[in-house]
Amino acid sequence: MRKLILLTALALPAPTLAAPCPKPDPAAVVKTMTDMYAALTLDDSAKLAAAFTPDAVEFDVGKRFTGTALWDLIKALHSKGIRLVWTVQDTDVHFACDTAWVDYVNRGSVFDGKTTTPLSWLESAVLVHAKAGWRIRFFHSTQVPTDPVAK
Repeated sequence: MRKLILLTALALPAPTLAAPCPKPDPAAVVKTMTDMYAALTLDDSAKLAAAFTPDAVEFDVGKRFTGTALWDLIKALHSKGIRLVWTVQDTDVHFACDTAWVDYVNRGSVFDGKTTTPLSWLESAVLVHAKAGWRIRFFHSTQVPTDPVAK
């Protein structure tokens, strides 16, 4: 009987041991965001793929993007001579084990071939930790109005 119990116990799947939570490292999360912008600036698809999870979703310019759709939009703008500058400032990073979320102000500009227009965006992202580090699963960007209504 003991042998039967032992054999049955050995035949059952072993419980999956949860991976330990990575050490909270706000600088690593911010680096992922700045790496994303560097890759967008250079139209570097390989580095963009490394910055995002395969199932990532992005909200920008009032639309929902999946896959490479947002990257393709930026690349199309670049082909028209439009250049965007992005920065990650005033960050606030939070952690829950292998998940991080960050919000920040992106102060940058758009160059249309003739004029540089300063712009700012309020942005946030949810990242998950993988073997290669933090990867973006969700990204949201809202442009700050250039002519805000005075209160």
